[in-house]
Parts: sequence; C-alpha cells; structure tokens
Amino acid sequence: MRTYKQFINGELVSRPGEGMIDVENPSSGQIMAQVPDGGAEDAQAALEAARAAQDAWAALPAPTRATALKKLAEGIRGRRTELAAILAEEQAKTLPLAQVEVDFTAEYFDYYAGWARIYEGETIQSDRPRENILLYRQPIGVVAGICPWNFPLFVTARKVAPSLLAGCTVVVKPSSVAPVTVMEFAKIAAGLDLPRGILNVVTGGGARLGEALAKSPLTDMVSLTGSVEAGQRIIAAGAANITKVSLELGGKAPAIVCADADLDLAAKAVTASRVIFSGQVCNCAERVYVHESIADAFAEKLVKAFEAVRLGDPFDEPAPDMCSQINAEQLAKIEGMVRRARADGAEAVTGGAPADRKTGYFYTPTLLRNCRQDMEIVRKEIFGPVLPMLTFRDFDEAIALANDCEYGLTSSIYTRNVSLAMEAVNRLKFGETYVNRENFEGMQGFHAGWRKSGIGGADGKHGLLEYLQTHVAYIQY
Repeated sequence: MRTYKQFINGELVSRPGEGMIDVENPSSGQIMAQVPDGGAEDAQAALEAARAAQDAWAALPAPTRATALKKLAEGIRGRRTELAAILAEEQAKTLPLAQVEVDFTAEYFDYYAGWARIYEGETIQSDRPRENILLYRQPIGVVAGICPWNFPLFVTARKVAPSLLAGCTVVVKPSSVAPVTVMEFAKIAAGLDLPRGILNVVTGGGARLGEALAKSPLTDMVSLTGSVEAGQRIIAAGAANITKVSLELGGKAPAIVCADADLDLAAKAVTASRVIFSGQVCNCAERVYVHESIADAFAEKLVKAFEAVRLGDPFDEPAPDMCSQINAEQLAKIEGMVRRARADGAEAVTGGAPADRKTGYFYTPTLLRNCRQDMEIVRKEIFGPVLPMLTFRDFDEAIALANDCEYGLTSSIYTRNVSLAMEAVNRLKFGETYVNRENFEGMQGFHAGWRKSGIGGADGKHGLLEYLQTHVAYIQY
C-alpha cells in the first residue's frame, strides 16, 4: 500500500501522531493508499513556508519563474504512464481518459510558461502635463488552492501554474477522496531543485484543513473548485480577512437541440457528456431541451447510444466507455435523485438503476423523459450518467428554460442555423456556450461560471490575471 507525507517547504514531512486517511479504489472497494489527515498545524506550516518564500520568488523575472513550470511539466512527462495508472486506480477513471488528464496537465504547465514574456501592464493617459500613469500587474501573494476529486491532477495545475508564473507562492490541498495522484505530483516537485516554499501540498479533510487555509491571515487568495456549499464555506471563512476568492462551483448545463440539428452529431456529443468519467464532470450537459417535432427521433438515438455504452474497470481491454462512480455516497445520491424523479412522473426509457456488478459503484446510463422544469433532477446537479429530457415549442422558450437555473457554468446548442447559434450565444446566461460540439473547454479560453457556478475563473490570459493585482504609479517629471 502506498503511504504519503505532506510536502512543506521543499521537503516531504510527517507530524508525530498525525492520523491517516484511507483512499479507496472505487472499482474494487479496496484501500489503495493512505495520506496524512492534516489540520491547522499543517496549514500554518505550509502557509508560513509560502509566505517566507513569496517576496524572493516575486522578485525574479517572469521568464525565470517560468523555468519552474517547465521542470514540473518535464517531471510529469517522465512518469506519465505511471501517473495515469495511479489516477485510473484511485478514481475508477478509464485509463485512456486518465492518460489524457496527465498529458494535458504537463501541457498546461508549458502553456503558462509561455505567458512569461507576454502578460503586461498599461500606460494610461494623464489629465496633467508632464505626468505618466503606469499600471503594473503584481502578484497577489500567497494562494491556497483547494482541488476537487474529479480531475485532481489537472485542476492542481490550473491553480499552481498561473500562481507560480505570476509570482505567487501556493499551498495545494487535494480532495481527500482522490489525493494520491496529487501527492505523487508533490513527490515529483520534491525531487526538483525548486526554491523552497514556493509550492506546498498538504492533505486533510476540508472541515479542518481547508477551513484553516481559508481563515488564515497569511492567505491572500483562495482558489477553490468544488460544490456550491464548499464555496459558501470558503467565502465565510475568508470574510474576516477580506480574502480574495476564485470559485468554480459546478453547474447544470443545458443542451438545446433544435429542429434542424444534425441529430447523429447531437446524440453523440450529448452521450459523451453524460458518460465521460461516469457523468462526474461539472461542465457537461446535465439536461437536454429538444424541439417537440424531433423529440421522439432524438430520444430513440439517445437510447441506442446509452445502451451501447460499455461499462467496465479502468484497466479493461479494450477500454470501457465508463467506470464506477467515485464512491458509495455518490452512487446513493444518483439513486435517490432518479427514484424521486420517477415518483414524480419521470419515465426511465433506458437505465434507471445501478449496474449489476460484483464490486464498485456503477450506475447505468439513464435517459429520463416526461420531465418538468420544476423537478429536482432538472434543477439540481446530478453528477452522474443520468440525463433528463424536456421539449420546447420555439426558440424563445428553449432559451428561457435553459436560463431558468441557479447555475451558470456551461451550455450548448445544436443547430445548422448560424443566426440561431449566434443568438443563443448572446442570450444564454452561462460562462461558456458550445455550438455543435462536446462540452469541453480549451486552455486558451476563460473557464468561468455565472451565478452560483462561481466567482472568477481559470485558463488563458484572464486566468493568469486572477493571481495578479494592479499597482498604479503616478509619475511627475
């Protein structure tokens, strides 16, 4: 069994008497690793190390800081196959998808290293003669990055790469549900000649460790990817110190399928959205609105696609389309939501129950028809391979139904009409809209939610600016 230590101030360390957290392999139900159950002491030590290192790190030129990102990318690529296997084991993620995550993580570090000579400040026109106004972008300071369990390695990079490039130092807390790959990343970092304290990784429960990181006056910013409830707790914890927060808090993405849509393309993309990582992806389609004239035809295609999905273990050959849910709690949540939807009138035209498997937390891909807008399953995030389907009469109704939601992360539309697509882009109240393609963002954009889906965002130029603050100098000469 693998066991891990905290990574603080450049060293792998353990605290006498510190408890350990068991990490389960969701496919087998076996305990695969143990990580430290850290708390306030670990948070304080990691934050103090980050604070002590930050001024010297910020004083280095950005291209020099970028070399650390390149080293991390090289370290990940050097162990890419092993990291993918660990990721697949701890998450019940298909091995090909795990490999994509590992490779994309390394590329992400290289991508942000490339921003070292690009990001800039501004020269602003003054009202006074013989005066220059210069706007500088300077690092915000010490960042606490709190990561989720669904894409743990990639989201760690999402927080570490722009932080370090901007001149911040960072303390990462992975989810205690799936921390192992991130702790292997910490071991990679420990083997590099990085300046001590610029990157720290500590594990522990959110109620103790996460809250301690968010409450500390040493923390200048908290970047969280997690649930709405977790985001609310982080805002409350940082309120006393007016700590900046950047939050991605999940979604309930609508997909609109118009009467003129390519139904084969739409069915393929929507199905992919529901089965990628067993539906446990916050930006993928969680509800679908189909024009009433094509509803039966589209449902027939979805049923065929859902029933063709191959379930299996992460290391099966050929690779399955989806594996287990992350744990028993997640499976129970999905079961409960589907059960209540059916009791309220929804019909499971395919699926609707856990899969008949000896081990693991598998749920069959499920399409629900006869759903209403006021149903829980249409309004609350499922985070599983379940899709409620509704119909609409005209475009205005489709937009209104899609926008009738407390979340606002991503959305999608399928149509051959460019005018309709552009109108949807302008009227959908979501941070992202995908047109005639799957719901998956690129690192060049800005992954940001509206409403309860979050504050701030990640990726691209604007993701880097999250970790920078402005300093304006008024210079008379």
